[in-house]
Amino acid sequence: MSSIVSRLYQVPPSSRPLSLELQELIDLQRRPSTNCRHTFLTHGATSLDISGRPARTTPHAWLRSRKAMDTRTARVNHHRGAKDQLCVPQMFSFGHLRQLDAVMAEALRRAWSFLSLPARLVFDLDSTICEVAGKHKSGAAYGYTKVLGYHPILATRSDTGEVVHARMRKGSANTCRGAKRFVEELVARARRAGATGKIVLRMDSGFWSKEILASLCRLGVSFTMAVRTANVAISRAIEEIDEDAWVTIEYPEDGEAQVAETSYKGFRLVVRRTRLVGPQATLWPNWRHFAFLTDLDGTATELDAFHRNHAVIELDIRDLKEGSGLCHLPSGNFWANGAWLACAVLAHNLLRWTQMLGELELEDHRPVVARTMRTRIISVPGRLVNRSGMMTLRAPSRWPWQKSFQVALQKIRAIPLAVT
Repeated sequence: MSSIVSRLYQVPPSSRPLSLELQELIDLQRRPSTNCRHTFLTHGATSLDISGRPARTTPHAWLRSRKAMDTRTARVNHHRGAKDQLCVPQMFSFGHLRQLDAVMAEALRRAWSFLSLPARLVFDLDSTICEVAGKHKSGAAYGYTKVLGYHPILATRSDTGEVVHARMRKGSANTCRGAKRFVEELVARARRAGATGKIVLRMDSGFWSKEILASLCRLGVSFTMAVRTANVAISRAIEEIDEDAWVTIEYPEDGEAQVAETSYKGFRLVVRRTRLVGPQATLWPNWRHFAFLTDLDGTATELDAFHRNHAVIELDIRDLKEGSGLCHLPSGNFWANGAWLACAVLAHNLLRWTQMLGELELEDHRPVVARTMRTRIISVPGRLVNRSGMMTLRAPSRWPWQKSFQVALQKIRAIPLAVT
């Protein structure tokens, strides 16, 4: 998976203009250790030192077929040069995880160097539960959802779906645990990758804390941060809003919603209240309130719509689990499962970068999910043949998305020389 073009589209080596050079990145971050010589076990072998090949094999297999994510065998099938390799990471340490973090950060920088970044970047922060079955897995525990598993924290770019940063946490970790450091690393990574404009961070009430607010203000990052309306101080602030200040907004037929704003500890507090109407009104006759803090400009109605769009991160989490390998965490070693998360993020981002650089989108401009990309662009049956010294990719003549494939390939091939 040394480049998007040469691996995803199987083009000849002479035409590899977009080269993220993941193998070189992984090998560059390699730090041999006498205490940790294993990464991925190969069928019939005893150990394999840390190198780029296994870390490239895993995302590549996930991109090609969801069958490569079989939870019973986790076997990479029919991968050239790495056939029957078992993608089960072993004996990782925190240091190796940081090396993979450096690889992801550098790959992000190289990918963004080929793209035009908007004047304002919006990142969504959230966490998810990765359920596991083994109670003896290191770090697996029950959290607030009463589900056995891990509780990683993620940050995605709202307009593209890229996972900009991810960190594995044990299952019993509180939603806010490690969030302050995570936010600082996220902002630093975005700046190093080329983000020079305004950064906005959206998050739910699980990340509401004065430490994170202080860090965001210190870093010059704007935000919308949901708060818990059951809090006494927040509840009192909402009650003090004048009834005439509420503005009705669009809502489904069986309910109504209104928005207003006030202030709380120097920040704008935007509040949305909803209730049912009609025959169902007796179920919830009173208003239910949802509020968030922000330092952004704009009307309360505009900011409310902007903050509610934070829900798009759930689509990216779904893609990570259904399309990029995070549907299971196979190892009993905590750091190895962290490496598995890093590989899943890398596979997910490669799909997104291919979509953006190839300008692939659906007819109605909806977000392209991983399954759609794999079906239409990645898992295309074909054969690379040599005709008179010219390497040619033969694909089905009646492939429904043939035009999109060809246009995307031409656009990616037209990108200038790789970043070094």
